[in-house]
Amino acid sequence: MFLDIDLFFVYLCIKLTSMINDVRNTVLAILSKDNNGYLTPEQFNLYAKNAQMEIFEQYSHDYSLAVNKRNKRLHGSGLGDVPTRLAEVINRFNTSAVLAYDGATAHFRLPIDAYSLGVVSTVEGEVVESVAQNKILKLNASLDTAPTTDYPVYTIHNNLSWTSPFYSQIKVYPTTIINNVLIDYIRYPKDPKWTYVSTTGSDPSFNQGAGDFQDFELQQDEEVNLTLKILQYAGVQIGRNEIVAAAKADEVQEKQEQK
Repeated sequence: MFLDIDLFFVYLCIKLTSMINDVRNTVLAILSKDNNGYLTPEQFNLYAKNAQMEIFEQYSHDYSLAVNKRNKRLHGSGLGDVPTRLAEVINRFNTSAVLAYDGATAHFRLPIDAYSLGVVSTVEGEVVESVAQNKILKLNASLDTAPTTDYPVYTIHNNLSWTSPFYSQIKVYPTTIINNVLIDYIRYPKDPKWTYVSTTGSDPSFNQGAGDFQDFELQQDEEVNLTLKILQYAGVQIGRNEIVAAAKADEVQEKQEQK
């Protein structure tokens, strides 16, 4: 995830454009260099989406491992504090929402971009605790343990209806709570999309001003990893040094074109 120091030179090639355009230029340069074919914009966007999601989902796994190492005193402080650095990366995707109540199912719908749930609370500020579905019956069986508006709980479910879109949902207890439930959560990154204008007889021209343009949402230091993974999806296995070389060559070409 975090690049080796010898890859520092790749950052010298970063241009004043979006990261997704830089990555695409490098990918196409490498494919062209060895006659490995061509990626259409649609293919590139599909591979870019998968590459970003693969890296994003690795963050949680890496964070868990890093915390275990820190607990064993195997991590230092400052730049050596890997768990804190990873938490900062993950928290860039932290957001909040007011959940919509579905009266037909008596559930609150979770946002479709929800990756990991954080704090769930009522508008009055009461934290809604998560409980397993197999425990809610036991809690409700006694007045002493039944959830109240002061101590609400929720269970999480999936909508499995064949007639409705698939989504996740929660059920809040007591069921008299039917509105104003708030949630903090880690969202998935938005799907990247390299947008373009078609040109006659040449490669499509990058159009960052398109309404549906979406850059990568990962940090800049993931540029090499994104390039590697997109090439792997395209069936090309290369080393990191080739990415650096291709990025440098692309930078030189761009400067020559600007003269």
